[in-house]
Amino acid sequence: MKKLVSLILAALMLLSVFALAESTGDTEGVQAGPEFYAKADLSVLNGKKLGITIQSLQNAYWAGVMTALGEVLDAAGAEYTIVACDDSSATQIGQIENFVSAGCDLIMAHPSDAAAIEDAMAEARAAGIKTMCWDDPMENTDANWILDNTYLGTEIGKLAGAFINEHYSEDNKAQVIVIGYPQTKILLEREEGIMAGLAEVCDGKYEIVANQAGIIASDAQTAVETTLNAYPNAKVVAGIGAGAMIGADEALNIYTNGDIPEDMGVFTTDVTKQQLEQLADPTYPAKGIIGFEGSDEDTATACASMYALILADEVGAQNVFRGVTPITEETVAEITAGMK
Repeated sequence: MKKLVSLILAALMLLSVFALAESTGDTEGVQAGPEFYAKADLSVLNGKKLGITIQSLQNAYWAGVMTALGEVLDAAGAEYTIVACDDSSATQIGQIENFVSAGCDLIMAHPSDAAAIEDAMAEARAAGIKTMCWDDPMENTDANWILDNTYLGTEIGKLAGAFINEHYSEDNKAQVIVIGYPQTKILLEREEGIMAGLAEVCDGKYEIVANQAGIIASDAQTAVETTLNAYPNAKVVAGIGAGAMIGADEALNIYTNGDIPEDMGVFTTDVTKQQLEQLADPTYPAKGIIGFEGSDEDTATACASMYALILADEVGAQNVFRGVTPITEETVAEITAGMK
């Protein structure tokens, strides 16, 4: 029965991805999936100079993806530099300027503050350099590789909602802890999406007993532990990222001594090796992750494909929306195989 439910959830989630493709429309961008990335010829990257600046390499998700991206670019024969700005816009602007001086063919930024680097990216384009943004719909780019974060949050909420429908009722409501991070716009959008997804799927069968901020695992763990003191029957957690799952899993694992009841579950997004390990381990309550392209290797290959499409002027739109897909215990082994 559990396996059947997981397969049904996966099918429903994939249908939702196609629904997003229809909802974005040509005026907003294009939806990226396997067929979109298959258009890319990675040999275009051979001999090209790429400058890549991201927020941080301390985050497990980014460390894994960037390691995998380096391997893909090495295999393609590209020359590249990957640097972290450590969440400093001033540092990131300087990095972009250095990439311009170095004569890069393409610059990709994962911005600390997208508005702060618009001018620097405009100067890069004026110098004939292709530009790409990962995560934000910037103006001075050839392409933005982005998520509809409200939609992503909604899919987290719907996945949690399907679980609640299976284990709870209006007479036995699930007590839900939401782990958000309203300080950051895109994470607030995810948080709001989670609320909408829960309401859409299991309205009347749950109550949110706590809404706490927790972008890193230790904060999420503390938030869940604190909530359990007041609400010892809180068994469902929905959160905005890897830290929310890892921290909540630890708190609930300790609380139950590893004896996880069937009606306890944690649902978030991001895909890190630790999340996948906990999803595969029955002594943790992780039940589902809304992932992106798949493993680190899958995301890295898709990112490199974006570079090739941009350099070949074949993207077709400025905004490219990344697809999402559920990861459950049934698919976790396949995804784990491609992690760094």
